[in-house]
Amino acid sequence: MDILYDFRIKQNKYIPNFPKANGKPTIYIEGYPCEDDEPMAATAFHGLQINTFFDQLSRYFSVNDYIHVGVDSFIYFSEGDITKVVAPDIFVVFGVDKYPLRRSFYTWAEGAVPVAVFEFLSDSTSHHDRNEKVNIYLTDIGVQEYFIHQPEMEKPSEFSGWRRTASGKIIKIEPEEEGGLFSESLNLHFRWTNDLTTHVRILTPFLPDGTPINTSTEEERLRKQAQRLLEDAEAIAAEESALRRDAEARLVEARQRQEEAERLAKQESEEKHALEAELGRLKAQIAKGQDKTT
Repeated sequence: MDILYDFRIKQNKYIPNFPKANGKPTIYIEGYPCEDDEPMAATAFHGLQINTFFDQLSRYFSVNDYIHVGVDSFIYFSEGDITKVVAPDIFVVFGVDKYPLRRSFYTWAEGAVPVAVFEFLSDSTSHHDRNEKVNIYLTDIGVQEYFIHQPEMEKPSEFSGWRRTASGKIIKIEPEEEGGLFSESLNLHFRWTNDLTTHVRILTPFLPDGTPINTSTEEERLRKQAQRLLEDAEAIAAEESALRRDAEARLVEARQRQEEAERLAKQESEEKHALEAELGRLKAQIAKGQDKTT
């Protein structure tokens, strides 16, 4: 089966079902700042991880018009209080319109809160990410799951997650055998690998069956590979068709030669029989004439 077609089938199979939110998409509300004059990523390590991860999740959830994936933008979670704000690296919201793009996300206006939030640890925020933000995200905002990850290979690996149960209790997500974590809210596995070229510890999402979610660049490479395979298959099919036509033409020609040979042989046989008959007639006539002279 075609790789990309197979992946599209899996997207519709594994993306969770969810209700539509009761709010409306809100680009901007006056009085709520949408910028803090800080760069998007703390380091190039974080920038590569954030951009890659955002690209993967955006691509995966692109088939559903009611999933919003946010990147390094403000989430305001208490109407009228501009201090109730966070700016996670990546967050996913179910049930809201994917577009238009927002300057910030206002939970009361949209009628929804993120189901999952991801923070990539940096020196300036790691303590806050590991501690205070767990309660802010899971209790104050009502996020279902919260994950932190250390993308710099030079630092000790750290990948942890917390989940809010139906009763409101916060529990730590147990790691899988490979060291990854499973997100119940997103129905995805997350595992990291070391990229020796960039020295980034890349966190990657996987489908429940183990299929990795590729980036747009990887998807384009697969598309080109599939196109080349299709073109190669078409070329082979065309060559086989030409060989088949040539073989059929040769067979027709051989049959025609055989039929011509059989026709000539039959004609030769008929002529031979006619000559033999004529010769016999002449011999008989000569013999009859000789009898009369004697």
